[in-house]
Amino acid sequence: MDDWQVLIVDHHKEQAYISWDRYLANQARIDNNTRPQAHEPGTGAVREGCGLLQGLAVCGRCGRKLAVHYNRDYSTPGYHCHSRELAEGKAKWCLSVGGLQVDQAVSEAFLAALAPAGVEAALAAAESLAADRDAALAQWRKEAERARYQANLAERSYMAVDPENRLVARGLEADWGAKLAALATAEAELARKEAARPAGLGPDERAALLAMGGDLGQVWHAPTTTDRDRKELLRTLLEEVVVDIDREAGEARLTLRWRGGALSELRVALKRKQPTVRTDEGTIDLVRRLAQHHPDATTAGILNRQGRLSARGQRFTGPMVASLRGYWGIPCYQRPAQPPAGEPVPLYQAARELGVVPSTLYRWINEGFIGAEQDTPGAPWRVRMTEELKALFVDESPPGWLAMLEATMALGVSRQTVLQRVKRGELPAVIVRSGRRKGLRIKVPEPSPTLFDPNPSTKEAV
Repeated sequence: MDDWQVLIVDHHKEQAYISWDRYLANQARIDNNTRPQAHEPGTGAVREGCGLLQGLAVCGRCGRKLAVHYNRDYSTPGYHCHSRELAEGKAKWCLSVGGLQVDQAVSEAFLAALAPAGVEAALAAAESLAADRDAALAQWRKEAERARYQANLAERSYMAVDPENRLVARGLEADWGAKLAALATAEAELARKEAARPAGLGPDERAALLAMGGDLGQVWHAPTTTDRDRKELLRTLLEEVVVDIDREAGEARLTLRWRGGALSELRVALKRKQPTVRTDEGTIDLVRRLAQHHPDATTAGILNRQGRLSARGQRFTGPMVASLRGYWGIPCYQRPAQPPAGEPVPLYQAARELGVVPSTLYRWINEGFIGAEQDTPGAPWRVRMTEELKALFVDESPPGWLAMLEATMALGVSRQTVLQRVKRGELPAVIVRSGRRKGLRIKVPEPSPTLFDPNPSTKEAV
């Protein structure tokens, strides 16, 4: 339109398809629906979604339009500005805030502005703005009148010059043309200003607006009112909403710029971040130690036997232990193909290598005859496979070694005393793992001779 050379409004006598005012309104709406660039005015087209400030929210730090995001079911909106990512190449947002509290605060401010008292104030402000427009139009009329006077003066000067004086005539003619161009520009601008002037409100319209102020709250919250309707209503009064976040104070600072230039500020308390739920340090350290020797399912069983619970008060499972390991970067247990010499191995593996059943090995561990270890109470027993341990398990009993009952009778002590001497290493012992008489075999030393013992030579003579 700026490049048009001629514009004659209502030139044709036939009625147009749309009026000139409707055409201008359509063009303005199309321009406003176009997605604005950074730092440019415009709200864009109203779209679906429950984010009421879509197109109106502006970042209070960089001035860009805030983008809208939603949760998975599109029931909770949020606003963010990713200008920092664009400007600095960082994967961070310049600003991010939840939309529920912000939308509610802006809606309440909008409804308060449309209350009967607010409508009266808006009408008074509209009348004041109309008076200001009238004063501005008066200045443009004076400017057009001055340009018209200058053009008439230039015309009289040109008409009064002697035609024989061609040089002066050409100068006055050029000046007259410039004054006519200035007059056309002033009149076109005056016509544009007068066409853009909104029509005033009549008595009936004022009464309808005052009555609407009391009913708008019901219309706003009615189930038949869609989110698109609410967005359209907001845009009738709001130009933009500047959003800034103060994390230390835990609040959002909103600046509402109303149509007409009025500003109002709001402070909205944000939801405090919930405390982080985490597993206690003792359990994490225990998982770190157990993961070196046991798979996740076994570790979960150990934690449950100790009565430990997860951060949410639940019993542990294998996947929960795996998730805990992944979060804290704890390596997964890898069973070696061949354990290093002297490395503790699970009880079932030790029993297989020693040639006995696990219950037998477990019984000798309880008796204290074989040493074993646990990473923590409730963890499986593990046995160090050493050459000394392997030598304790034999297939045949050495000659002269006695079973437990025979050893107690030969020594004249109880079974517990014999076991204690075996543990202290005072009595050599082995475990027979095959044959009908499997079990512990003890080497009992020969008794020392005493004064009451017969002389061997005498005994032989006898």
